[in-house]
Amino acid sequence: MSVTPVNDIELEAFCSPKRSAGELERDVWETVQRLNRAWAVDGAPEKLEEFFAPEMVAITPTDRFRRKGRASCIDGWSGFARAARIHRWVESNQRVVLIGQGRGAVVAYDFEIDFEMNGRLIEMRGRDLRMLDHRDGHWWLVADHYSATPG
Repeated sequence: MSVTPVNDIELEAFCSPKRSAGELERDVWETVQRLNRAWAVDGAPEKLEEFFAPEMVAITPTDRFRRKGRASCIDGWSGFARAARIHRWVESNQRVVLIGQGRGAVVAYDFEIDFEMNGRLIEMRGRDLRMLDHRDGHWWLVADHYSATPG
């Protein structure tokens, strides 16, 4: 995982007890992995309420327009999870960048998902760019942007 340094003074203002940038980055990445596991591996998209901020926005591979708000985003992920039989989900090449004195994070990663939909096996390769906000002791996903892997 790539580490983007945040100075200790900035972290001290945010963290109590003081936590390193590496620890915060691990927390962020583990949050993203738990979120993905909930809908893609465990088949429980209703758990996304624990991860999606009320004001979340998303650009998804299946929607023409962006999704706005927690309920709309959960509906989108739930609809996909109901329509597809997911066989495989893999994340790789992650990068976490802390921003706003460690109160926010941008996460980029590649993913592979293999699923059946309408009797067809689909092997999708893509990239996610996510923005998380730390409030009330919890990392919340506020934005998600999907793009297909080129070529």
